[in-house]
Amino acid sequence: MPAYHSGFLEYNQMVGNMALLPFRTQFRGPAPTFTKENDIIDESLYFFKANVFFRTYEIKSEADRVLIYITLYITECLKKLQKCSNKNQGLQEMYTLAISKFDIPGEPGFPLNSVYAKPFCFADLMRQYLQQIRQETGVRVCEKFLVQMMGNPQNGGSVLLRRSSWTNHCLDQPLLGP
Repeated sequence: MPAYHSGFLEYNQMVGNMALLPFRTQFRGPAPTFTKENDIIDESLYFFKANVFFRTYEIKSEADRVLIYITLYITECLKKLQKCSNKNQGLQEMYTLAISKFDIPGEPGFPLNSVYAKPFCFADLMRQYLQQIRQETGVRVCEKFLVQMMGNPQNGGSVLLRRSSWTNHCLDQPLLGP
């Protein structure tokens, strides 16, 4: 069974070799506006449990790189949410995680430099786009998974954090900066 790929194949802009996809957001940033019901973040949340178990992932489009980044970021979010006791604390942790220093493709601390191209003259645009994705993803992860995690405190969301070998290397090097 193959991994799930992004269905967002139409995009107008790229930064590095990553599509600049629109998504619904309450945060300011360079992402184009999106008015449809499901966006790349919804798609990443929907495919998260399935995609995190695959050993390999064949990239078929630049939108898949956005899907991979969000999938790995969701994992980071879930690690932080395991320590939260309520929704407000979870939202605060997600905001702190989203705005903390993080590496972008091409920087030495980025875990997937072999998959992503360095954005030569648009590094600021990529950083702003990824931060906007991180902010919106954090809010949605908190809304979606914190209820599940709090409903079963013994589980603590660990079922959602099981991972395959393709993510082990990437997740052992978090998407955060030093």
